[in-house]
Amino acid sequence: MEYLYIKAFHIVVLVSWMAMLFYLPRLFVYHATHRDNADFVEIVKLQEIRLFKFIGMPAMVLTLATGVAMIALSPSLLKPADSGIWLHIKLTIVLLLVVYHFACGYFIKTLGNGSCKKSHTFFRIYNEIPTIALIVIAFLAVCKPF
Repeated sequence: MEYLYIKAFHIVVLVSWMAMLFYLPRLFVYHATHRDNADFVEIVKLQEIRLFKFIGMPAMVLTLATGVAMIALSPSLLKPADSGIWLHIKLTIVLLLVVYHFACGYFIKTLGNGSCKKSHTFFRIYNEIPTIALIVIAFLAVCKPF
């Protein structure tokens, strides 16, 4: 029963983390599009920082912690002979999302100080990465195809 409560909490914090990963790059699009509008940029900068620090970071940490807790409660999940390699693929994608998360932090910094030269088109494409990752993770977790 403990496993199910942790799993439910894992899903809740994952949704929060993914919401941040979906919305923050959209703010980057607005930031890059309106660089010449100082008042608008100041508002977007504040939104970026708050979203990253107060929603994204806690949600990421709790997602990872609950994921580790589930594996600790059911270590056989990591044995490919018992459950397949779907979890290993999923964990690899999660690791890439963590890298993406911290890359977003980097873009907050460089957009904030004016040194980022990436275009709004770059950020529109960049914004699709978490969507693709979530689709793959969901299919892996539900269908366990491998």
